[in-house]
Amino acid sequence: MLQGIERPLEERELAQLVAEAARTRWALEVAGSGSKRRIGRPIEISGVVTTRNLRGITLSEPSEQVISARSGTLLSAVEAELAKHNQHLACEPVDLGPMLGEAAGQTSVGGMVATNLSGARRIQRGGVRDQLLGLRAINGRGEVFKWGGRVMKNVTGYDLCRTLAGSWGTLGIFSELTLRAIPRPEEVRTLVLMGLPDSIAVEVMCQALATPFEVSGTTHLQAVLAQRLRLPALTNSGTSVTALRIENFSPAVAYRADKLKDLFVPYGDLIELDHAKSLAFWEELRQLSFLQGSVDPVWRISTAPKMGPRLVESIRRYRVCHAAYDWSGGLIWLEVPDAGDAGADDIRRVVATLGGHATLIRAEPSVRARVDVFPPLETAVQRLTNGIKQAFDPLNILNPGRMYPGQ
Repeated sequence: MLQGIERPLEERELAQLVAEAARTRWALEVAGSGSKRRIGRPIEISGVVTTRNLRGITLSEPSEQVISARSGTLLSAVEAELAKHNQHLACEPVDLGPMLGEAAGQTSVGGMVATNLSGARRIQRGGVRDQLLGLRAINGRGEVFKWGGRVMKNVTGYDLCRTLAGSWGTLGIFSELTLRAIPRPEEVRTLVLMGLPDSIAVEVMCQALATPFEVSGTTHLQAVLAQRLRLPALTNSGTSVTALRIENFSPAVAYRADKLKDLFVPYGDLIELDHAKSLAFWEELRQLSFLQGSVDPVWRISTAPKMGPRLVESIRRYRVCHAAYDWSGGLIWLEVPDAGDAGADDIRRVVATLGGHATLIRAEPSVRARVDVFPPLETAVQRLTNGIKQAFDPLNILNPGRMYPGQ
C-alpha cells in the first residue's frame, strides 16, 4: 500500500486509505488532477493519494443556483453543466496549469477550493470560499466529516469553509463540494486604455470600481507582459494594457460603456472589445497567458490597491521585474529573473515594509526548498495555525511541510 499513487473510487475507500496511513505514520501527498503539484515546498512522502477518480456531478439545481460535485471532478465539467442553464461561478477561478507547464482545463473542483485562488470578479462577487455552501472531507485520522448544506441558512457551527479553503491539502481531503452559482450576463464588453503608467492605471481602475456602473473586472499589464496576450489589437502597440469589464443586460452594458468612455476620455483613446473578444480576453487572463512561455519565478502578491505601484517600484530598485495588476492593484502577479532565491529576500523585505502578503507560485524545486513559499506567519498566528493542524491532522501525514517547514 501507498508505495505509488492511490486512486480511490469512492469516499469510503479514500477514508480507509487515510486511516491506514495514519496507523502506519506514512506521509501522504494529497493531489487532485495534479495541475498545482509544482506549487509549495517539496515534501518527503510515502505515497500519493489523488482524487482523480472521484468524479461526477452529484446534484444540479438550476432553479436554486446550486451544484454539487465530487472533488476530483474537473472544473470545466462543472462549468459546462452550469452553462447549460446560463449560469457560471462568480469567483472566476484561475487555471494555473498552463503557466506551470501543464495542460489547460485540468483544475479539479477540490483543487480550486483547496487553493482558494479567485479571478478578476472576486473584488465584486467574492472569492472561492464565498461560493462554497457545503463540503464533505476526510481528516488526517481517516474520519469523514461534513459542513454546510445546499443553502446558506443550513450552515451552522464553525465555518469550516474558511478554514479549509486555501489550506492546500494540509488539513483534509475533500470528497464532495457544493457551490453557489450566478446567472451568466447577457453581454460583456471591455474598455481598454493603452500606454498608461502603473500609478495612473491603478487610479483609473479604482475610479472605475467606485462608479455606479458595476465594473466587474479590472486589470493592468505592463508592456512586457502585455505582449504575450493573444489578441492582436492589444499587442501590436507594444505598450501597457489597462482593461475595464462591464457585464449585464445588453441595454445596460451599452449605457454604462458610454458613461465610462466619457469619464476616462482625459486618459486617452479607448479601444472597445465586443462580447466575443471580451470573453476570449478574460478567459486567457484566467489562464494567466501573460506568464506563459517563461520559466522565470512568479510571485502572487496581495496588498492595498493604491500601494501596488509603489510596491513594484520598490522591488525594481533591487532587481528587474514585470508586473500585472488585478483587483485594481490589490493583486499583483510579479515575474522576476531567476537568481537563486527567486528574489525572496528583496520581495519579502519590501512587502513587510509596505504591507501585504507574497506567495511564490512558480520556481524550481531547489528554490522552493530554500525559501519561504507562503507568507511567514507572526508568532500568534503560527501558534493558531499549528493548533488547527493538530486538530485536523494530529499525526501530520497530509502534505506535511508543503506550506510551512516543520508543519
